[in-house]
Amino acid sequence: MKKVVVHQFHMGDVEDPDLWAAQNLVEFEQSEKGKWVMENTIDPTWHRGTRPISWGWEYTIEATMTDEQFTYYKLKYE
Repeated sequence: MKKVVVHQFHMGDVEDPDLWAAQNLVEFEQSEKGKWVMENTIDPTWHRGTRPISWGWEYTIEATMTDEQFTYYKLKYE
């Protein structure tokens, strides 16, 4: 099993970052890549972190994959 970063995006400093990130998260989930990740991987989750350089936020979507899923993902989406 591998934990893989499947999507990442950055935002500036906003008062409610999760509210502003919702559109990007939904757009990822509705993309071809996002649908595959949501349907075929184990426990896809998103994480919010700070970005000190820009005084903003960094969002990362991670998913746990088997070796076969990881190989397919790398060949198809990267």
